[in-house]
Amino acid sequence: MESTATTTIRQSSKKVRFVLDEIRNSNINDALAKLSFMNKKAATHIHKTITSAINNMQQQAEADFDGDNLFIKKAYVDQGPTMKRFRPAAMGRAVRILKRTS
Repeated sequence: MESTATTTIRQSSKKVRFVLDEIRNSNINDALAKLSFMNKKAATHIHKTITSAINNMQQQAEADFDGDNLFIKKAYVDQGPTMKRFRPAAMGRAVRILKRTS
């Protein structure tokens, strides 16, 4: 049985991909342990997403659900909507800043 959970965070997908590479194709308990000790902002968001996926799976499954046998089959992140902002620059100009999300 497969379970999915989605989230949108205000961090670039490149930074999130670094954390996902560490937990891909691993056991759920090992992945959550790794994420709890990582000193990255993306680790907390991914930890919440995995916990949400586990809870979704518990609600969909029958009474004989065993969470110890779960592993992460596929984990990926894509680029989300980009927020465009302007910043003052020299000589009265404005420079565009792209705040990327994933």
